[in-house]
Amino acid sequence: MTSPRQPSRNPSRSLAAAAALTLAGAGALDPLPIRAADSEALQVARQLNRAFVEVTEAVSSSVVVISVTQKPDAEELEQMKELRRLLPPGSPHGNPGPVEGQGSGVIIRPEGFIVTNFHVVDGADSIRVRLQDGREYKATVRGTHEEADLAVIRIEGAESKLPSARFGDSEKVRVGEFAIAVGAPYELDYSVTFGHVSAKGRANLYGGPVEQDFIQTDASINFGNSGGPLVNLEGEVIGINSMIRGVGTGIGFAIPANQVKVISDRIIKDGVFRRSWLGISMPKPFELARLKADMPALRRGVLVKGIPENGPASRSKLEPGDIITSVDGKPVKSSSQLAAEVALKTPGREVTLDVLREDHPLRITVVPEPMPEMAMASRRPRSEPAAPPADADGAHLRKLTPELAREFAVKGVSAGVLVTEVTENSPSEAAGLERGDVITSVNGKSVATPKEFRQALNGSKTKQTKVSVLREGARTVVLFQNHSE
Repeated sequence: MTSPRQPSRNPSRSLAAAAALTLAGAGALDPLPIRAADSEALQVARQLNRAFVEVTEAVSSSVVVISVTQKPDAEELEQMKELRRLLPPGSPHGNPGPVEGQGSGVIIRPEGFIVTNFHVVDGADSIRVRLQDGREYKATVRGTHEEADLAVIRIEGAESKLPSARFGDSEKVRVGEFAIAVGAPYELDYSVTFGHVSAKGRANLYGGPVEQDFIQTDASINFGNSGGPLVNLEGEVIGINSMIRGVGTGIGFAIPANQVKVISDRIIKDGVFRRSWLGISMPKPFELARLKADMPALRRGVLVKGIPENGPASRSKLEPGDIITSVDGKPVKSSSQLAAEVALKTPGREVTLDVLREDHPLRITVVPEPMPEMAMASRRPRSEPAAPPADADGAHLRKLTPELAREFAVKGVSAGVLVTEVTENSPSEAAGLERGDVITSVNGKSVATPKEFRQALNGSKTKQTKVSVLREGARTVVLFQNHSE
């Protein structure tokens, strides 16, 4: 076993050193008394125990409980009307009232700026923030970034500078390190759980943008923890808790601190954050195994599969077939890493790409632009961690409408089935279906609704089902394998 920062041949001394460093950084109380009869292992355990206590005390003062209210939407009003019809006359439970929700947040500026999840404050009519010492304030939304599930709110009328959290460098976080989560799960304010960093770079968790880059942790995260901090033993925020995969599974996800800091700083400054993009297409995960067998250089970077017209890359010297190995000197080895790096770049400010072209290294500059606005196919439930959606065949489908055609820049077709997302390692991804495709027919038979598509797909008697799609103005065909044959 090694210390989170330095390798050591003596695990006990390593843990003791980590605890001592943590205590010194957090302003430790008097050390626990150590008796001569205590074993070295027990002494280390006591010091580590004190380290967790000190870190929790240091961090909790910057954590807040966020309560939101909003008017019920049309579906909720209809449900309330139905309830009133079933209840006796005059029953108070049938009267429509504001919908309430709760989440967590962390103060990032002493002037009262707080970062939380977008889904915590989405649609809120009023927001109240409660500090650990009991002080309570109204808050307003400064700005949001829905795709990253982040929002910045600001406390109104704070009478003094507020305790703010310290951010760590999430790039330096190592799998296996201790991780501590602080929040208000199930309205149990200032609950603390601890575990480890289970993994890094988790992506494609709920059909969101390709540049997802979550820290996975087994520190228990539940409904209400959303927006609270995930911290290390130095008392530094390494992520903002955002999602769970199943209740009580020990699998939670946090948005990395470096990403949070860039997005929140820009929201505080400008009131808005827009993702940047290069305007390139990249291979899907199911294609990579075959491509890497033919192109060993792909182990070092990301293939530029195509360059659509009118995108930023079309105005650069980048070419299809190039392999991007770094962005502004930072290595990238996957599509999600490349997209995440570019997304945080300032639009209009050029970036330098290290590229391999037929094994020859090149350096190319590209000026990223704001990504065109698109409606997210999957909305997170308010005041709850997002959970992965369930979908047959791995495709999220909607009937094409004029509004969706504008949002997804669909041209050349007025009827069909729009693919809004494709789940990783699903039959739809294996067939080659992509986000933004419009399905027009199955085995030559026209389809106009998701139901018609699924019926045609499930009713196919051939080994391969031919699905015709319109993609970026061009007609193409994808093939679904029928495993029931």
